[in-house]
Amino acid sequence: MLFNSLSFVVFLVIVLTLYYSNLFNWTNKKRMLLLASYLFYAMWNPPLILLLWISTVVDWTAGKKLAIETNNAKRKMWLLLSMSVNLGFLAFFKYGDFLLENFITVVNSIGLDFTAKPMDIILPMGISFYTFQTMSYTIDLYHKKIEPARTFLDFALYVTFFPQLVAGPIVRAKELITQFYEPKKASINQFLWGLFLLT
Repeated sequence: MLFNSLSFVVFLVIVLTLYYSNLFNWTNKKRMLLLASYLFYAMWNPPLILLLWISTVVDWTAGKKLAIETNNAKRKMWLLLSMSVNLGFLAFFKYGDFLLENFITVVNSIGLDFTAKPMDIILPMGISFYTFQTMSYTIDLYHKKIEPARTFLDFALYVTFFPQLVAGPIVRAKELITQFYEPKKASINQFLWGLFLLT
């Protein structure tokens, strides 16, 4: 779903209507935003939503451990797990075919006859943005620069928030997660300025 498409305009109107209705309390509004974010991402390629879930669960778990663990070796292990999963996904999906081509070139240059079909990997939408964003959470927790997110819902929304999921900007946890702790409502001026910028 592209930001400049009619389907996105319809999607945004529905989300804003639900958000500003009196149907939900703040927690349920956050759940609705999370569901809308997953729907937004799934409209491009539904199976790739699994990557979002894996990154979210791994970094939430690593973050919880980093917040309470005092042993430096174990803290490094949790940080390494987070970075390995996130950078592993990024390396495979963004550079898998490139690495395979170079491997074939190197093997052929030393006299071995080796060929392989290109993997034709589909690049997940926004993978660089959400990978570095979710990884920044565990890095900041490792360096004790932030407090852990209060709830899994707040953290999951930080990772998947649809207005900046696929195009950024990459924001640190301390700048966005804390905004999910209390209800938010745009003023008329903020809403009009946002509409102007979106247009």
